[in-house]
Amino acid sequence: MTTRKLFTAFMASVAMTSGAFAADLRIGLQEDPDALDTDQARTFVGRIVFESLCDKLINISPDLEFVPELATEWAWSDDAMTLTMQLREDAMFHDGTPFNAEAVVANIERSQTLDESRRKSELTSVESVAATGEYEVAFTLSSPDATLLAQLSDRAGMMLSPTAAAEKGLELANDPVCSGPYQFVERIQQDRIVLEKFADHYDADSYNFDRLIFLPIPDTTVRLANLRSGDLDMLERLAPSDAAGVQSDSDLSFAAETSLGYQGITINVNNGERSETPLGQDARVRRALSLAIDRDVINDVVFEGTYAAGNQPFPPTSPWYDQSNPVEARDVEQARALLAEAGLEDGISIEIQAPNNPVQLQLMQVIQAMAAEAGIDISIKATEFATMLSEQTAGNYEGSQVGWSGRTDPDGNIHAFMTCEGGLNDSRFCSEEVDNLLNEARLSTDTAERKASYDGVNAILREELPIVYLYHQTWLWAMSNQIDGFVAYPDGMIRLAGVTME
Repeated sequence: MTTRKLFTAFMASVAMTSGAFAADLRIGLQEDPDALDTDQARTFVGRIVFESLCDKLINISPDLEFVPELATEWAWSDDAMTLTMQLREDAMFHDGTPFNAEAVVANIERSQTLDESRRKSELTSVESVAATGEYEVAFTLSSPDATLLAQLSDRAGMMLSPTAAAEKGLELANDPVCSGPYQFVERIQQDRIVLEKFADHYDADSYNFDRLIFLPIPDTTVRLANLRSGDLDMLERLAPSDAAGVQSDSDLSFAAETSLGYQGITINVNNGERSETPLGQDARVRRALSLAIDRDVINDVVFEGTYAAGNQPFPPTSPWYDQSNPVEARDVEQARALLAEAGLEDGISIEIQAPNNPVQLQLMQVIQAMAAEAGIDISIKATEFATMLSEQTAGNYEGSQVGWSGRTDPDGNIHAFMTCEGGLNDSRFCSEEVDNLLNEARLSTDTAERKASYDGVNAILREELPIVYLYHQTWLWAMSNQIDGFVAYPDGMIRLAGVTME
């Protein structure tokens, strides 16, 4: 049965069995999230679900300032080696477990020690964490860490019930228990995730929907059609080609915000047998691929001019962008010369996996045509997004068209991807010099010193190219015009406090 039919049947059953959930909000997602465990998770759409499911220690404002959530205030010691947080006294987890300092300690220790945790590299500076009072917690660092607040405003700071985590282990991903304004009801893979309002949330009065129903619909055309028909109330990542039509539709509302992240092609350079190719082992081949791509044409043809060409982990609007490393113009002759230098005068065939949605597949088809002119024959493997990420982790890929939604601190866009032991380093690129520079950037609060470190890393990466950066997107949302109070954030999350629907 199709997702559309399953959803219709589900809504009909809700209507017949209960009138208690009239105020549902149905949100169309571009992909199905991966594990609903904040330590194991890595997808952008998973973060959208977590935003309503799991409170964090701190959050961000639309202008990227850190604001209280479960932590009401915080302070650094004079030597920047201890971070002390005061915590809310009126929060609890969905299973009734109280939220307190001991719960924070349990969460941080799980993130640091769970074998499957992707948060380890985000918390390497934390030597220990201790409850210094019932509602006070102290993080003792092994070295100063300018990124820690940013980490605690994302998944490393999302709090899971320690009771549920101890009982369920890795199965927590199938039945997550947090402390957010909505609690988990059910998940049907590739079909829906349902959350229900948590009446005992400390800020329950700010949340106006009884249920949230997240529906993964990779096809952007189908997702928009469902919005127009009333089967969705809101969708994330509207296709740029549909933006004008939505803005002219009196039944719909539109929102946009420049993202903090990037999109690119991650190359398998050292992750198992499939890295043992000219593409994986020879940086000249990767540079040839990069030179074969006209990033401005991609923006014009695929994204209607709404995105920005890119060749770095930071967008051109970021203060961390390396101005000495501008986007290179396409150079097919130089690309062919590099292939010849690598002993590939007759060209090369490579496989790149890509998410199975129309926009990313169109992107790859444009890149495929460009690369062919330089002697690079790309076969495109369309793959469901969560499966694609699993293949990356396992090393079962040559190249992967994938991106990152971006973080408030520049460390979040690069450290986990480029350090040798980084939790998101699916290419398995490893450079002692890059590790040293990125670790040094965490130690300083001086912007100029940190930027010098990142510029040094960029100089190495533009030669090695474990990721061929392509562009920086703009978040585009479309929704029913009956929705009021939605605020667009640069991190692309959907925050529902104060949002209503007539």
